[in-house]
Amino acid sequence: MQLEEIEQLATAPLLSNESEKSIDGTTILNDLHRYLGRFVAYPSSHTQVAHTLWIAHTHFMEKWDSTPRLAFLSVEPGSGKTRALEVTEPTVPRAVEAVNATPAYLIRKISSPDGLPTILFDEIDTVFGPKAKENEELRGVLNAGHRRGAVAGRCVIRGKTVETEELPSFCAVAVAGLGNLPDTILTRSVVIKMRKRAPGEKVKPWRRKLHAQEGRQLHDRLAAWAQAIAPLVPENPTMPEGISDRPADVWEALLAVAEAAGGDWPRRARVSCVSLVSHSGDEEASLGVTLLSDLRAILGAREAMFTDDLLMALIARDEAPWGDLRGKPLNARGLANLLKGYGIKSKQVRCGSATAKGYSRESFHDAFMRYLPPLANPMPAESETRETSETTHLQSNERSKAWNSAGADQNQEIEPEEVDLYGD
Repeated sequence: MQLEEIEQLATAPLLSNESEKSIDGTTILNDLHRYLGRFVAYPSSHTQVAHTLWIAHTHFMEKWDSTPRLAFLSVEPGSGKTRALEVTEPTVPRAVEAVNATPAYLIRKISSPDGLPTILFDEIDTVFGPKAKENEELRGVLNAGHRRGAVAGRCVIRGKTVETEELPSFCAVAVAGLGNLPDTILTRSVVIKMRKRAPGEKVKPWRRKLHAQEGRQLHDRLAAWAQAIAPLVPENPTMPEGISDRPADVWEALLAVAEAAGGDWPRRARVSCVSLVSHSGDEEASLGVTLLSDLRAILGAREAMFTDDLLMALIARDEAPWGDLRGKPLNARGLANLLKGYGIKSKQVRCGSATAKGYSRESFHDAFMRYLPPLANPMPAESETRETSETTHLQSNERSKAWNSAGADQNQEIEPEEVDLYGD
């Protein structure tokens, strides 16, 4: 069915003006958008649009093969994360407000015959943060539950018999917490980075006893609209150019809701999608990717470098973490351990007339190609001062003598020892 037909059905006149207002998808989303904006200080207009569409998508759960997680995160407390979940609660179906919930509790809620709940999980850093402990089972439920058909396996003892059972874990989940989330959750989430309100940012104080009823009225209107329009929600909404793979999975349901609502919502949804997906690339890279990026800049056009010279250059880089990792600078063993996961190993290399353990540029080629963006204008190797060059030459000669006197085979590839990254 064409988008025009969907819009006509979504905005078709009903029996009265009040009924027409309650079933008009464009009007409902506009009212929900205004309701949220009164109580939540969003970091951008695009995040407010995403929150609005996420709430609406929870009323169409039977339509989706995948449901995106909604993650309100911040670096400091008091940034509005919990408030965002509070105003969400009355608008979504069968809301379950969870803090320190057990896996068994969530699984039983999800498999309830009353229908799929919407899990609103506050203080998610207690599950995924640095202080989290013994939460593998809960992490598994939240990780897998974004996809329809995901189940949690259990062993049940009935008398003397041990039986297995599979309980569904698919449901809509919104989380709030300090810090960040594992990549397995982030890549399945619409992430809203909350901030403390600036002096000029004003929002209305949220009082549940005063304002929850308005949220429940929006819930009822969304439910009625979903019941009327569900058969006609597009299964394959129009994706903005460049949105594919995991981001497409995350945004598919939200874009479908926007197309079903019609009006200006399809355009607003696509603009917000592109904006939030593009900004997700600004997140801090992993330690390994940061290392690869720094090594590419240091190597420049060189064919090889000795390990000690690479370490000296890494530690000397401004704002790089290599000079202070857990109180110690990165050493040769730590470097080898970090690079091992990318299939990169040290070996005997030649620089000028000297030979020593080091890394060839060729060994980095595959990792640079796979994990780093291409260079627009490849730059030559970083410039060295005359003093640094002379020091490197002397050190290289000393290392060469030491290796030759030890009888080392200069062509043998020596696999790095597996030790702690930062051990001496």
